[in-house]
Amino acid sequence: MTDLSFLDWPFFDDGHRAFAARVEAFAAAEVERLADHHDVDGSCRRLVAALGKAGLLRAAVPASHGGLHERLDVRSLCIARETLARYNGLADFAFAMQGLGTGSITLAGSNELKDRYLPPVMRGEKIAAFALSEPEAGSDVAALATVADADGLDHVRISGEKTWISNGGIADHYVVFARTGEAPGARGLSAFVVDADTAGFSVKERIDTVAPHPLATLSFDGVRVPVSARLGRPGEGFKVAMATLDIFRSTVGAAALGFARRALADTLEHTTSRQLFGAPLADLQMTQGALADMVADVDAAALLVYRAAWTKDMGAPRVTREAALAKMVATENAQKVVDRAVQLHGGHGVRVGCKVEELYRDVRALRIYEGATEIQKIVIARQAIADHAARRSSAAAAE
Repeated sequence: MTDLSFLDWPFFDDGHRAFAARVEAFAAAEVERLADHHDVDGSCRRLVAALGKAGLLRAAVPASHGGLHERLDVRSLCIARETLARYNGLADFAFAMQGLGTGSITLAGSNELKDRYLPPVMRGEKIAAFALSEPEAGSDVAALATVADADGLDHVRISGEKTWISNGGIADHYVVFARTGEAPGARGLSAFVVDADTAGFSVKERIDTVAPHPLATLSFDGVRVPVSARLGRPGEGFKVAMATLDIFRSTVGAAALGFARRALADTLEHTTSRQLFGAPLADLQMTQGALADMVADVDAAALLVYRAAWTKDMGAPRVTREAALAKMVATENAQKVVDRAVQLHGGHGVRVGCKVEELYRDVRALRIYEGATEIQKIVIARQAIADHAARRSSAAAAE
């Protein structure tokens, strides 16, 4: 049984608590029945459809198109991801990608694009994807090599490859970032919505990972896309990508938090019932020390995740520092919590079929995707240096 008392924290209102109860009820009733790690494509399709039918994907779109809130509410997204992750990694993945795959459309799409793509994603009828990374450009977005060359006044042709794309191979549309050349580096990128059935698009390779989910390398061979499918103005692709990640990076921390909470709950159950030397394993001081570390790591992560989400929901234009801290600390802490859980489960902890073994595989990728821990450290340090310089300058001016 997981401790949900954090929902009483002042970050949340009654609407959040009611939404959390709905997600919890759905997860308890549906997730294990729908999720099958031996059929990841089928599982994701079933989970997306069920999430849509239950109305939970309304959290991933704005109220103008049937969503729960006027604009994307990051706390609701984090609550959903944390809760679903506690039950099953694929359930979290299915929810998260519906949001990430349409987040750029919500933020920068025309009314026509929003009308076309958001409602079917919200209903769970269509599957969305976000295609940014490339074979030679992951963390360094400015190095993207995929190009979108003008084809007359009203179309572009996209050529290149994307890789490590979640929902690759099962998505109905992809938000694709390509170089349009308005300026060097990151300032010369644009974002386009590409339908999966467009001529010239193909799935080059499916990628298997330690925690299976739909992942692929995509090929674009002169894919002809109307200019009207562009998100924002020419050259604003980097801005669109960063604004999208500014919202969803905190939710990665929430997913890690869900894994950590489940690991802690299962470990408390195991150590209080497992007998060792005539007493519960939890009676040993070394076990208690490990449990205390796990509790501290979970609470620290939760505070940072929901601080970042609350800050964004209160109207902050950017939460780059807060989201980077939340993502870094939550994912790193979750890795430690899950590792301790495996250790305290002993041999059972590495047995296939044991939940903490599954969590051990699920949690690892979160320290890499949507900005690896090392990238978050750079973001955090640079912001700290800039803030320090600004304070020093302000103090000097006041003298």
